[in-house]
Amino acid sequence: MTSSVKESSPCAPISNEDWPAEIAGMRAGFAGALNVYRTMAHHPTLLKAWAPLRQHIVKDSALGPVRSELVILRAAHRMGSAYEWTHHVSRARALGISDARIRDMRASPVGEDGLIARAVDALFDAGRLPPDIERAISTAMGKQAVFDLMATVGFYSVLGYILMTFNTPIDKSVADEITTQPI
Repeated sequence: MTSSVKESSPCAPISNEDWPAEIAGMRAGFAGALNVYRTMAHHPTLLKAWAPLRQHIVKDSALGPVRSELVILRAAHRMGSAYEWTHHVSRARALGISDARIRDMRASPVGEDGLIARAVDALFDAGRLPPDIERAISTAMGKQAVFDLMATVGFYSVLGYILMTFNTPIDKSVADEITTQPI
């Protein structure tokens, strides 16, 4: 379930044996699959409330899976969240996104990837999308994608805060993948 970390977590991912009864039904789904949600399980009410938004952001976003991953990678980079970056490198690869394109999300990508990076940067730097970036995203991806881009950055920022505050360990399978196939 977990990989080793230099510093132990003050709120370690909850094991199956200690899983809260009030969210027992969530353990077999997304909540039991990753350390981030096993950490959030310390607050069962929050995790239950989180699930519908997660469904939209992760599965039903107007951005689509590739654009969503690029948004998440840029947000993870900007936050400095090693957990999110590593996990989403793995997810991006599974979607067929090249390592070069993934690495570019740490730098200054061009084209639509650059537009996504500038949008994420604007949210981190100014707390809003300037009119030119909002119009460009709306034109290229649709108005709902503008909302979903902002929601994705917010969603993954909250996860990043949780992960970094509680030093949540990268899941072993993902850590092993990155060790054998570094980016």
